Amino acid sequence: MFVDFRDQPPPPPWQPPPRRPRLTARQERTLAAIIGVNVLLLIVAPIGGATIIGALATLFR
Repeated sequence: MFVDFRDQPPPPPWQPPPRRPRLTARQERTLAAIIGVNVLLLIVAPIGGATIIGALATLFR
């Protein structure tokens, strides 16, 4: 069956979805502080955990 599409307007051009707004300066500083604390804890926490395990092992000897 033949369908005539000659009178149809073309579809609108594709537009990407709107982007979310960038972080404010305060949000960027807060995010940097959180990441810094997490990196610091990534380094310090295993050492502290090993110290606690060593202290418990000494305590129960």
